[in-house]
Amino acid sequence: MSSGRLFRHPMTAEVLTAAGLIAVPFVLPLLGAAPDTVNRVLVWGMFGLGFDILFGYTGLLSFGQSALFGTGGMVCAYLLTEAGFPYVTLALLIGTVAAAVVGWLVGLVALRRTGIYFAMITVAIAEVFFFVEFNPLSEWTGGENGLPGVPAPVFSLFGYTHRFDSGWSLYPFLALCYFIGIVIALRIVRSPVGVVFRAIRENPLRAAAVGHDIHAYKLTSFVIAAAYAGLAGGLLGVMQGFMPPDAFMFDTSGQLVIQTAIGGIGTLFGPLVGAAVWLFLQDFLQATLKLGATWKLALGVIFVLLVVFLRRGIVGGLADLWALVAPRGTGDGVSDRVVAAAVPSPPSRRAAGPGDAGAPILEVKGLSKHYGGVRANSDIDFSVRRGELRGIIGPNGAGKSTFFKMLTCEVAPTSGRIVFDGHDITGKGVTEVCQLGLTKSYQVNQLFDKLSVRDNAVIATLAERRGAFKLDLLANPDRIPGLQAQVDHTLQLVNLSGRADTKVSELAYGEKRRLEIARGFLHTPAILFLDEPTLGLDPQSRNQLWTHVKRLNETEKTTVFLTTHYMDEADRVAHRIAIMDHGSIIAVGTSAELKQQTGAESLEEAFLALTGSSLRDESADSNDRLRQITKMWKR
Repeated sequence: MSSGRLFRHPMTAEVLTAAGLIAVPFVLPLLGAAPDTVNRVLVWGMFGLGFDILFGYTGLLSFGQSALFGTGGMVCAYLLTEAGFPYVTLALLIGTVAAAVVGWLVGLVALRRTGIYFAMITVAIAEVFFFVEFNPLSEWTGGENGLPGVPAPVFSLFGYTHRFDSGWSLYPFLALCYFIGIVIALRIVRSPVGVVFRAIRENPLRAAAVGHDIHAYKLTSFVIAAAYAGLAGGLLGVMQGFMPPDAFMFDTSGQLVIQTAIGGIGTLFGPLVGAAVWLFLQDFLQATLKLGATWKLALGVIFVLLVVFLRRGIVGGLADLWALVAPRGTGDGVSDRVVAAAVPSPPSRRAAGPGDAGAPILEVKGLSKHYGGVRANSDIDFSVRRGELRGIIGPNGAGKSTFFKMLTCEVAPTSGRIVFDGHDITGKGVTEVCQLGLTKSYQVNQLFDKLSVRDNAVIATLAERRGAFKLDLLANPDRIPGLQAQVDHTLQLVNLSGRADTKVSELAYGEKRRLEIARGFLHTPAILFLDEPTLGLDPQSRNQLWTHVKRLNETEKTTVFLTTHYMDEADRVAHRIAIMDHGSIIAVGTSAELKQQTGAESLEEAFLALTGSSLRDESADSNDRLRQITKMWKR
């Protein structure tokens, strides 16, 4: 995958996969490969496709895939044996759907938690399924005996009949199933849904903050993995002529995780390669070297060595090697300024909200936030006008960050009401208000560091163009109207189009800040919150960043509400300024109005007068006063 477009793939992968699958029955027999081992590799490769989408692309580590593997296999085997269902292919599809439905139900429970808690829930669920299969449902699953007599698929056309019995005879059927599976998986990870999966893997909180319903996408990924597991389970029964009960065992899930790690997580082809290494080594250690049960120890040592020296697995290691030797593009050499003039701003998907320019777009009444006995904010009445660039200043501990978090629905208020663009958003979620047109750039950069600049921009724009959730699993992001034009236009406005294909981790800090702010404008929001946007920047970088913010505000007609510790910036940039102290807004006005109100000659003097600070010193020069304010804010 190129670093520039996370969804742009040629058809090379599909063509090479087809060629490889066709060549296998002609090449591997010459190397002494057993056909049953090759068929098992395909089944485990199919099983791993779904798991890699779940873990490698979405970042959800599940140890309960054996439950879904066994469910799909048992449903298929029961239909073909006990129920006398005559159609093998249709039974496989029914088993796949059954596993997907069970996966949806399991996902509703398991995805209520994240991280290690999610993984442990899946372990528990797998153990429950194992117990149920061996006891309450043994009459249908065969219990310890499994379900024998699973028939092989039969192909009939115009009087010609071919039975895929076993060994190399069954290989074409399994190879075709795997090829269809890999083609669909590739389409999924290249689709807009696949783009969101990667965003969730890298930074789920930020993916939600830019407007994606991450719970719905996680559940989608879990169901996809369940469907692949169910199909693989059905194929296992067909391949063996019997559905084994050990499909439900925890060992099955553990083997899947190990095989995927060996082959390469997040590559799709890694599980197939890992299964080949695992199964062929198993045969070699047991049959050729006669190690008996010791083969597990030897294979464990080999696994540890592979993980230590190939941290991204075999396929990932090969990809890294290719990245080192392959020639890199140098770009078109066109400056941002020239290109920006050639690309007009695309129309926004989001219609403008009600109200005239200058009317309030954001209003809060009696807004308070208490943490036990600590009052971070108290009874704030406040409004921001449509189209203005509003600033808020105050010392550390004044309650600015808590106030911002309440306005962006990251923190629920203790009391009060927030109305944005005619909508009461009190108590709503971050994703929901982002879709309404309210978004935020964070004080600490919240970027997808392992992805490129363009990928970061695309992720934000997809939420604006598609909404919080959409199941366009096989769509091409390039065909979403206005998406690429919007990305290009915004990157050019902040002079980052020349770095579009660069990984975010390789950017300078100032470039990351510009990208953080630009991503907010990719939503074409009605209002953008900037929390300390110039924190950590040198004076020159701060000036450049404010130039970009003012240009974006004027060009996109977006209301901007910012906090800053630098009074000279607030004085120069903001149309009006609010001063906060001890959790309350104590003054609002233009810089001139605040100075006139206090009789001060500068904004910092007005601030000291309004806050009643004991640090005010009329004899101190301007630099002394600035140092005093800085000390006060750092206290």
